Amino acid sequence: MAKNGSAGPNKNLIILHFTVFIWGFTGILGALITISAVQLVWYRVLIAFISLFLYFKFNKTAIKVDRNTFLKLIFTGALVGGHWVLFFASIKLSTVPVTLVCLSSITLFTAVLEPLINKTKISKLEILAGLLIITGIVLIFKFETRYTKGIITGLVSAVCASLFAIINSKMVKKNEAPTIAFYELVGAFFWISLYLLFTHGYNKSLLLKSSDIGYLVLLGTICTSLAYVAGVSVMRELSAFKVALVTNLEPVYGILMSFIFFGDMNKMTTGFWVGAVIILSTIFLYPVAQKQVVKRKTRSQA
Repeated sequence: MAKNGSAGPNKNLIILHFTVFIWGFTGILGALITISAVQLVWYRVLIAFISLFLYFKFNKTAIKVDRNTFLKLIFTGALVGGHWVLFFASIKLSTVPVTLVCLSSITLFTAVLEPLINKTKISKLEILAGLLIITGIVLIFKFETRYTKGIITGLVSAVCASLFAIINSKMVKKNEAPTIAFYELVGAFFWISLYLLFTHGYNKSLLLKSSDIGYLVLLGTICTSLAYVAGVSVMRELSAFKVALVTNLEPVYGILMSFIFFGDMNKMTTGFWVGAVIILSTIFLYPVAQKQVVKRKTRSQA
């Protein structure tokens, strides 16, 4: 049983898996929405933070934070916004599968960056898990030179995601997940709005087609405000690396859905299935391997 009202690791893992499944659907929506990546994310975060604000008002929840925390969350919002803009830009420069596969590199980036930022020892087991994920990535999709820009954009998006996940894993120890999500989404909206202002982005291209409105509402509410709060909340019990590890299911879910929605099931090669098995095996076997390492250390110290 979890103490202090905590959901507990197992329940948090279930919540995280459900959240990652929802995230896997964002690639489909990104491909269906016709506006540019920057404008898409601008609408996404606008809808998301408004829906969260209404939630707070309805539940009479206080969301005040101190000045230092406010600034940290607003600046972290720049990473959140950057990740999403680059994610959707990668989709438009390549394909949904290519982008989602690039996103799997979050595990490797987190395995390296989390110890550096937190000034702890780099885990050989985490690096090994990250390398196995990369192996799965290569097998899932044979990269083509025409998608080079999309691949680079997708990898930079993964770096941004890794960084804000590490920051949030520390912030959530002192702040409520919905509050973190709200201010980071406000931050993302602020920085993207600033970018649009300086690039003269407030023009007719911001006008939406009727088909885009429904997709954006779904993206901003279910896939962003709800999923983002859930994704941050589980970090009270789970490390940034473990969250990144499970997040590698997003490409598997997303690629499967993209094939189903866009009728490309015939494109699923043997490499996809082998790669998916490697990724899934790494995700589910990592906790087992981690327990064995802890047991060995305990025995050696006894």
